[in-house]
Amino acid sequence: MTTFTITLDPICPLTDEAFYQLCLANPDVKFERSAQGELIIMSPTGGESGRRNADIAIDLGIWNRQTQLGYTFDSSTCFKLPNGAERSPDAAWIEASRWETLSPAEREKFPPIAPDFVIELRSASDSLPALQAKMQEYRDNGVRLGWLLNPQAQQVEIYRLGQDVEIQQSPSQVIGDPVLSGFILSLNTIFGVA
Repeated sequence: MTTFTITLDPICPLTDEAFYQLCLANPDVKFERSAQGELIIMSPTGGESGRRNADIAIDLGIWNRQTQLGYTFDSSTCFKLPNGAERSPDAAWIEASRWETLSPAEREKFPPIAPDFVIELRSASDSLPALQAKMQEYRDNGVRLGWLLNPQAQQVEIYRLGQDVEIQQSPSQVIGDPVLSGFILSLNTIFGVA
């Protein structure tokens, strides 16, 4: 996925409400906003990335329906992180007790909360250093568990609060314990192994 970063400060600051309205007015464009207020425009995903993202969201959603421990979110959901950045992970999950502390108005717009769990799936055109920086930003803002899935290198980078990044080479699955108790994501179709 190709991204473009635009700085609007010389023209006008992009307030929270202005960013929200911009996203509403352009529903076919995926936007994020950096902690510095830069507007990030992302191209749509290709077929393989879209297929993989759907598989991930389905597996996470099924696990969540079975456990009823929280709420799952797709790649269209934008979260306002504590540092002010507004980010849309490829999949996310929030523990029920944390989500339910938000007001209905906060839930409706871009929720001002860092998810408990995020997944980023690297597409062929994604910059690995940019995704790694995004994963670090998630962790720095309180995300308890994050997986950077890299099909090109057959790797998973696991980001946990207060721990070094763990890199797994060619795993067949990745396990979400203890944050996602009992969740196991099979990587066979994600990594192209039938």
